[in-house]
Amino acid sequence: MSKKIYQKPTINYINFAMASKYGSPLQTQKVRTEIDGVQISELTEKFGSPIFVFSEKTIEEKYHALHNAFSSRYNDVEFSWSYKTNYLNEICKIFHKLGSTAEVVSEFEYQKARANGVEGKDIIFNGPYKPKADLKIAVQEGAKIHVDNLFELNDLEEIADELNVKIPVAIRINMDTGVYPAWSRFGFNFESGEAYDAIKRMYDGGKVYLVGLHSHIGTFMLDANPYYMATKAIMHLKAQVENDFNAEIAYIDLGGGFASKSNLKGIYQSADVIVPTPDAYAEAITNAIYEFNKSEKLPKLYLETGRHLIDEAGFLLTSVWGYKRFGDGKKGYILDAGVNVLYTSTWYNFNIELDKRYEGENEPSMLNGPLCMNIDIIEEHIMLPPLDRGSVITISPVGAYNYTQAMQFIRYKPAVVLIDKDSNAKLIKEVDDLSTVNHKES
Repeated sequence: MSKKIYQKPTINYINFAMASKYGSPLQTQKVRTEIDGVQISELTEKFGSPIFVFSEKTIEEKYHALHNAFSSRYNDVEFSWSYKTNYLNEICKIFHKLGSTAEVVSEFEYQKARANGVEGKDIIFNGPYKPKADLKIAVQEGAKIHVDNLFELNDLEEIADELNVKIPVAIRINMDTGVYPAWSRFGFNFESGEAYDAIKRMYDGGKVYLVGLHSHIGTFMLDANPYYMATKAIMHLKAQVENDFNAEIAYIDLGGGFASKSNLKGIYQSADVIVPTPDAYAEAITNAIYEFNKSEKLPKLYLETGRHLIDEAGFLLTSVWGYKRFGDGKKGYILDAGVNVLYTSTWYNFNIELDKRYEGENEPSMLNGPLCMNIDIIEEHIMLPPLDRGSVITISPVGAYNYTQAMQFIRYKPAVVLIDKDSNAKLIKEVDDLSTVNHKES
């Protein structure tokens, strides 16, 4: 019989206000043993720890729910997958297979989309910085270029001269929708007339012409009404441009920003309560299009949704390496994954689930990562039972932004696994190693 490890007894203050609908904080345990029919233990035994795991089933469910919410209200709608949210090739290819085009904000992402088989005409090229050489390639390949600033407009006019063509473009605008802080850094302002002046400049120059209007009003939007306000502004500008310049605005783009079921820090209501439904977002945007349309033809509607479609499909499996007692009596667990791979831990309280039910009462605990930095905290206040070395913790939802923003800092970036609709687990990105990191060094 194995000998139990002695632990010095401690006295901890237990706040019973932490009790939830599941009961006392001393007894509550959240447990997850599998993802889409694949056992957690099987995943870590086969692919190691830590690993990101993505569910193709969840991706498709989220995609169809949002797409149906819009397409049932508006005939001409197209999703354009946001590469910055998650640019892993296999993830992008799932969205393209579902019918989504590509939305990119850099030459790197543009090249990624092209390498994934997306034609230039099916790429929306956004962002405040587009190098001229890459902008020229996008023009030649027929990409939808969304102008962000006058310097970019200058480059496009020079490219038009070099290629002896007139270039169709869209323009990004920002406006006051009652959201604070306003995303005024990107595009041209609507209320001040800056957007209209930029459009006039286009037509006065005669080298580019407008075919689309684009706005992205923020991220993790917990109110659908600002989308109504943004669409209203876009439709007013559309009517003005079509009237003043005898133009036809073929499409409008309302960007993304739809919230996922993550729990924001500082907000104590559940995401299930405060996050708008797909129908709420769709109602706000499509109602405004119908209400403020002034032309005979309705514009095509593009959406660049990222987080809402992928966040809940992503999980991080991480293992307990050890633990220690802090001076205040709190137990600190050391995990093999930290803020280096969970960038969004700054803003969200993750769902923390154990690989089995553990004996013993919960006590105040902290989840720390493996980094030699004091800020490497995944969860600062959590009630946990005594965990063993090697216990596996599932952290979710982490599908949006965490892998793309993961740092190659102190630890190698982890492997990524995709579970397909038939419950087959497939390695889609190997764990980085020294050869990965040293590849471009002398």
